[in-house]
Amino acid sequence: MPVSTQQPPAHATGTIGVALIDGTPLVREGLTSLVNRTTGLRFVGSAEAAGVGLRLCQRLRPDVILVDAALDPRGQLAHTLSALSRDIRVLLLIDDARRTNQYLAGAVAAGVAGVIRRAAQPAELLRAIQSVHTEGRYLDPALAPTLSTPTPRVRQPPRQPLSKREHQVLQLIADGLENQAIADVLYVSVETVRTHVKSILRKLSSRDRTHAVAIAFRSGVLVVDDSVPESRPTRD
Repeated sequence: MPVSTQQPPAHATGTIGVALIDGTPLVREGLTSLVNRTTGLRFVGSAEAAGVGLRLCQRLRPDVILVDAALDPRGQLAHTLSALSRDIRVLLLIDDARRTNQYLAGAVAAGVAGVIRRAAQPAELLRAIQSVHTEGRYLDPALAPTLSTPTPRVRQPPRQPLSKREHQVLQLIADGLENQAIADVLYVSVETVRTHVKSILRKLSSRDRTHAVAIAFRSGVLVVDDSVPESRPTRD
């Protein structure tokens, strides 16, 4: 199977090392060029098949690995890659055939740090790569409505309702804010935000922030409404 690698490993360069598992040669060549001409990013290598890609990642340990969803129909590859190291972030490239609530929910459950449309513009893809590396999550805004549409099989309300403040914190997490930024918006301490986040994860039975956001959209705790600007939360 064709495999392309570039040395040295990403961690030795101080940049974000990016790898790709994708069956389309043009996509592999295009991403190589895009990444290598972007400051702060470095292309580590690529593979056209799951098995070869897994071995590549085991050897080179990229920071972000992009995976074609067509090569991972049941989320097994994403799960295995995520389990290799806490430092490796999986970014899934979603095509139209898999742009469904069920597939996206399964991808999140498998451990992906982010999902983006395969047809996204280069600038969007670069933002996604940087976001999953620095923040540990990315959800393509165009895919959020899909996750927010519940289905009978996956719809499960939280065991306990979120408080008003917890809901505000969860909404800010979904907007991409980290703890310090959330604390600044809500006029509270970072430790208070951490306490709210722990409570949110427990109530939603989620393993991390990205999983909590996915569950919240699927269950209706969070909804997508771009028509009404969100007001700034006030002090307690």
